[in-house]
Amino acid sequence: MHFDLVDLSLFRHVVEAGSITHGATRANLALAAASHRIRSMEASLGAALLTRARLGVTPTPAGRTLLAHARQILGNVERLQGDLAAFAGGAAGQIRVLSNTNALTEFLPEVLSAYLAEHPGVSVDIEERLSDEIVGLVAEGAADLGLVAGTVETGSLETYPFRRDRFVLVVAADHPLAARASVTFAEVLGHDLVGLDRASALTRFLAGKAGRSGQPLRLRVQLRGFDAVCRLVECRVGLGIVPETTARRAARTMAIAIVALEDPWAVRDLTICLRDLAALPPFAQDFVAHLRTPGE
Repeated sequence: MHFDLVDLSLFRHVVEAGSITHGATRANLALAAASHRIRSMEASLGAALLTRARLGVTPTPAGRTLLAHARQILGNVERLQGDLAAFAGGAAGQIRVLSNTNALTEFLPEVLSAYLAEHPGVSVDIEERLSDEIVGLVAEGAADLGLVAGTVETGSLETYPFRRDRFVLVVAADHPLAARASVTFAEVLGHDLVGLDRASALTRFLAGKAGRSGQPLRLRVQLRGFDAVCRLVECRVGLGIVPETTARRAARTMAIAIVALEDPWAVRDLTICLRDLAALPPFAQDFVAHLRTPGE
């Protein structure tokens, strides 16, 4: 049985993506090459590593065992690269980050700009997920760290404060709700909404809240960014729920009003979660230090 680092990295990507096609893309391999490598791994082991179904793939018991070892081995290699890079005059490696929508759109860009300027040899792989999904994936070793809502149970993971923000309602300046100081999410569900696409963590979160209240989330238009949401709100296409930082920035140039949401979940204490800070490569520890610096 012989697996190289490319095999292990590919297998990790395939399992985390739930698809050989998407895993191959993440690993920068052609689908045919990726499929051949997976089959060769299974033939070498003499057992199936993946259960293949119409909607994707899941690891078999043997696959789950291999995944755990693959994550450990690849993590050790990344730490080795980071430790040796200091002797070559600079850090080099990759940091895998999972983030919820709010942290990703409002706070990470500035942190990344400062950090990457200081670490030209480091790349950061960021994926947007729901906070509760992030906690599980970080605990499993699928990412180096996560940025989650502070209300999520993080179990045995190490946590550090990141930022505080809150979600607010934005409406056109002449909308009847513009005169309100605050509203509940239940009241908002009676109106058409403009939001992010359905794959975004925030839209899935809001859809879940709406479903539990027995009302649908009436998304008229789905967009890729909060600024675009505010622009369509200004044009009276619908109402929007965005971070307060976005809303206040947009209100400087757009005819929109900001209305507070009364629901407790609207206040967002964002938290960094990870398994073991001391076990991260030095360049990843430095990234966490950048995240923890207020106003970075």
